[in-house]
Amino acid sequence: MQSYTIGQAARLLGVSPDTARRWADAGRVATHRDDSGRRLIDGRDLAAFSIEVAQGAHAEEDAPYTSARNAFPGIVTAVKLGDVAAQVEIQAGPHRLVSLLTREAVEDLGLEVGMQATARVKSTSVHIDRT
Repeated sequence: MQSYTIGQAARLLGVSPDTARRWADAGRVATHRDDSGRRLIDGRDLAAFSIEVAQGAHAEEDAPYTSARNAFPGIVTAVKLGDVAAQVEIQAGPHRLVSLLTREAVEDLGLEVGMQATARVKSTSVHIDRT
């Protein structure tokens, strides 16, 4: 499973590294240390936490509304595989994106909960790039 540094987690959550560090210090998201002593966040834990953060952001009346053009880098929070089709959810800061694509595409990209991915939006289609 992929793990993320505090800085990487901050970028995926759409906050500053100081904010992500404070959240980790407060125990809002679990961390562990690698062999060199860096604090890391497990991908699955970060995926779950990103949903929690986004839900909290929607509750705030002063939450900013911005356009991120058409690329939404984030973290995969859910993968649902069918026989032929699949559904992938990405939390990109406060934005939750859902893409319907083929099961084969999901398997070729190796998408799983906790990994980085970028959703690209064109009209009504969402394309996923593994990052």
